[in-house]
Amino acid sequence: MLAAALLLLLLAAGPGPGRAGLREELLLSPLPAGDVAATFQFRTRWDADLQRGAVSHYRLFPKALGRLVAALGVRELHLALTQGFWRTRAWGQPPLQAPAGAELWVWFQPTVTDVDKAWKELSNILSGIFCASLNFIDSTNTVTPTASFKPLGLANGTDHHLLRYAVLPREVVCTENLTPWKKLLPCGSKAGLAVLLKAERLFHSSYHSQAVHIRPICRDASCLAVSWELRQTLTVVFDTFSSGQGKKDWSLFKMFSRTLTDACPLASQSKVYVDISPKNKEKELLEVTPPPASVHEAIVQGDKRTYAVYDLLSPSLFNTSRSLNVQLKWKRPQDSSELPTPVLHAQRYVSGYGLQTGEISTLIYNTHPYRAFPVILLETVPWYLRLYVHTLTIITKGKENKPSYIHYQPAQDRRRPHLLEMLIQLPANSVTKITIQFERALLKWTEYPPDPNHGFYVSSSVLSALVPSVIAMKDVDAEQSPLFTSLFPSSDGSSYFVRLYTEPLLVNLPTPDFSMPYNVICLTCTVVAVCYGSFYNLLTRTFHVEEPSRGGLAKRLANIIRKFRGVPPL
Repeated sequence: MLAAALLLLLLAAGPGPGRAGLREELLLSPLPAGDVAATFQFRTRWDADLQRGAVSHYRLFPKALGRLVAALGVRELHLALTQGFWRTRAWGQPPLQAPAGAELWVWFQPTVTDVDKAWKELSNILSGIFCASLNFIDSTNTVTPTASFKPLGLANGTDHHLLRYAVLPREVVCTENLTPWKKLLPCGSKAGLAVLLKAERLFHSSYHSQAVHIRPICRDASCLAVSWELRQTLTVVFDTFSSGQGKKDWSLFKMFSRTLTDACPLASQSKVYVDISPKNKEKELLEVTPPPASVHEAIVQGDKRTYAVYDLLSPSLFNTSRSLNVQLKWKRPQDSSELPTPVLHAQRYVSGYGLQTGEISTLIYNTHPYRAFPVILLETVPWYLRLYVHTLTIITKGKENKPSYIHYQPAQDRRRPHLLEMLIQLPANSVTKITIQFERALLKWTEYPPDPNHGFYVSSSVLSALVPSVIAMKDVDAEQSPLFTSLFPSSDGSSYFVRLYTEPLLVNLPTPDFSMPYNVICLTCTVVAVCYGSFYNLLTRTFHVEEPSRGGLAKRLANIIRKFRGVPPL
């Protein structure tokens, strides 16, 4: 009878929650000029169907994001909050790059009837969750790309009308954005790699970027069932050369003011990777302590890398010491001539003079010695910069380079921005210059920000390309490979996917003299007070004639005394 009762209770409770797993890792990469890049990745995988709305119990997956995905019909969500700019030419290709400010792009389910309404509601909810200004996302800064942002997870179709993309380049990232991001982690910041996320150290850096990626993935090799993946990434670049008194040596304690003591109890994998790839084939430059238990070799972004691996779940790691403080020393100074140049990098700037017209120039570099490849360029320009599309020119090696695909959506004043997408072929070892002229619009005086003379920001350009690899890459299992190599899987062994962002632009617009209203108000008030006030005072004042009084007893006594003293009376 007891067994039957338990069986009835289990059947009445319905299906239980799906299996969930957590993997966390930290990638430490020495950069040229003494900088060090630290990339945290936390992946929460949940074997459940969020779209059916039958999930009522959440274990590792955050309930706030799970219910948001189920309620608004979200298929993929990618949010990044970045402070600073990743210098690709000096630092190389990043594992995950994001533009300065706030970036949000979302794919919705085909069952969503009103995508714009769901997009607005989603941005407002995310603004509350992450304490960011995402509620300022509206139709004036939202576009629908057709070729640049494809789904990173499972996708039944690629109807671009279900995609929304927006950037707030002026968003400032600070501690109030980091705190809710850390609260989404299963262990918070109490255990595991998250103990290193000390706000005062993370924001004392050259570059800081935190992101949240939600996508559906295959549950197994057969891909008959769907699992949901939440990937939280944080990338920070420390300038240890200037903070370390001219020394390039660094350690976990120098960067984060903390060391690792244990792994997250809920994590199935917790590892620290240190890039010890030799920059010179004859002699290694780096020496890492304590000695790693294992070494991992992989082809990352077309380059062969060697990583020292520290497994926090290994019992032998904390046998000799209670904490892990990874240290790296340079055996000999690094020669600047040994620094590799990225195959694909770009830069953008504004030229011209005056406050009427200008020109936006974008330079795209392909440094591959013998391979040409196409690149998709996405330009989003605010409506108050009126583009002259007929002035669009693309020059490569002194010749005109016609794009094989172009999509342009003109802006509407105060309603939507310009959208320009082009597929451009980049010849080997070439520089492609793209220029387009624009005219500055005159805004209404109520549309200017509180500091109009600071300028107006234009979001970064986006470059998406399959860059050919010099070294052949092998197909590896995504579950066994490190997390930093599995978000953008390679389509084949000869190329890898790269998404780059250029610098945001700062453009000055014709700005009225906002001190003139203040001067007019002061002058008007002065005239009213002096002229009209005096005239009104004369019209309303009443005059009375007062007879001089003879004085009282005290005055008489005073005059008698003054008379004896020879002083004139009062």
